[in-house]
Amino acid sequence: MPQVAARISDEQEKWLKDYFRTKSAGAEFILPWAVDTFFRAINSLKAMFTGPELKTIVEAHKDMRLMPDHTRLSYLMLRVLDACDTNSLHIRNGASRSSLEAKLKRLDDTQATALMVWASAFWVSRNCSAENLDEYIKAY
Repeated sequence: MPQVAARISDEQEKWLKDYFRTKSAGAEFILPWAVDTFFRAINSLKAMFTGPELKTIVEAHKDMRLMPDHTRLSYLMLRVLDACDTNSLHIRNGASRSSLEAKLKRLDDTQATALMVWASAFWVSRNCSAENLDEYIKAY
């Protein structure tokens, strides 16, 4: 199995040791579970939105550095709706701003975070290009 070196806080290290006896045992359980859970969440979330809405969300995250303290629904709403208002991103992609806003409002912070991570990941992936955006929103 491939090795992954992650950086965790002292508090996270203590938590892993408390719940799994060793940091390694905890990491070997948590990391694959987190990845699987993330992709299940993304598939579920993507089913809630149309292709043009997903494109708008992804494009709203271009050149954005995601910070852990800014992964909440309020930040997702601000980022996406500001991109719609200032750049007419939704119009360029053929999405309804009101429909997109209504769907975003129904998300909780965890769902919003998953969507932000997924949208931001496109721009740092090896396959990032305008031509691959359609494939990206359909993948998984």
